[in-house]
Amino acid sequence: MKPSQETPKPSAQDAVISAKGLARVRAGHLWIYRSDVTAKPKVESGAVVRVVDQRGRFVAWAHYGAESEISLRLLAQQEAPLGRAFWRARLQAAAAWRERVVGNTDSYRLIHAEGDLLPGLIIDRYGDSFTLQTLTRGMDALKPLWVELLNEAFQPRLIVERNDAKVRQLEGLPMKNSLLHGTPEDAAEFAINENGLKFLVNLLEGQKTGAFLDQRENRAAVMQYARGRGLDCFSFHGSFALHLAKGCERVTAVDISAPAIERAQHNARLNELNNIEFLEANVFDQLRDYDDAGERFDTIVLDPPAFAKNRGAVEAALRGYKEINLRALRLLNPGGVLITCSCSYHVGEELFLEMLTEAARDANRAIQIIEKRTQGRDHPILLTVPETYYLKCVILRVLD
Repeated sequence: MKPSQETPKPSAQDAVISAKGLARVRAGHLWIYRSDVTAKPKVESGAVVRVVDQRGRFVAWAHYGAESEISLRLLAQQEAPLGRAFWRARLQAAAAWRERVVGNTDSYRLIHAEGDLLPGLIIDRYGDSFTLQTLTRGMDALKPLWVELLNEAFQPRLIVERNDAKVRQLEGLPMKNSLLHGTPEDAAEFAINENGLKFLVNLLEGQKTGAFLDQRENRAAVMQYARGRGLDCFSFHGSFALHLAKGCERVTAVDISAPAIERAQHNARLNELNNIEFLEANVFDQLRDYDDAGERFDTIVLDPPAFAKNRGAVEAALRGYKEINLRALRLLNPGGVLITCSCSYHVGEELFLEMLTEAARDANRAIQIIEKRTQGRDHPILLTVPETYYLKCVILRVLD
């Protein structure tokens, strides 16, 4: 007779998940929702916990967030406890990938949260400085360690905490920006390099963590198509406009924000580009005015902010996307190129392409898809976590 083996029992510190939660883990997702946690761990929110199934068998290690609908964010499926060496190895693996794929810039995303198997952590590099976002209680608790590891690996001039993302409020975390390493005098505005151009950044202020790094590779691609008269819509700090100006005879950059236009003008002067006209206007109104006036362009960029912040906003977002894309297609000369983007995760690629098909039909233009692009390779997409795929960039050519 074989001796019976005892079934392991969950401890009070373990998080027990349902069969549905287990299936989600097996499918490769890194999030377990509160409704799939059948026994909450008796630990402080933000702690690393063992995740076990209903029979007490080990499933994974995860950060526990008591305040969040996403109660568990998986970190590793090896039973060995997670220590400093584990976090250091994850940082080294991410850095090694960027060394392979990032070029012609000194600024890029070093850690892309779930995309690098580090849920809740974003680290961006700007020259010899870094910004850090800890978006969950677990990663927030590790903030001193990440500062230590960055200092050890890169000896940076600055490390800035950019924890002003609204998602922190869902975790019960405060919104704040602060200097974690370096001196306040060094934290002033400085220039970064991208694709042969210079851009001013302020790591303590502005959108994102200082710049929209996820479009860097798409901006480089734009230079291949830029010709004739160019139009950059939702220009913000002029990143696409400056890239267009390298190939177009003249460029108009449109944004509704006066401070954004001022920064874009400063960036143009920094690069000694004098073929860009900056226009403070509502893009929807300006496109309609151009259409009514019979204006025509050869290269147009549409890079709007996210129109759909949640699932409930998708229908209205699609109407907005269709309007600007329809207008842009009508404004293009035959052979002209449209570079159109969406950073709304809830508007997936299929919906975005359907919208473009309808816009082309209503504009009565025949169009080709020249390229389908995503966020840069320093913002990797984890195939089993669809939320990591958010940026769609489609390059179209008008035939008639």
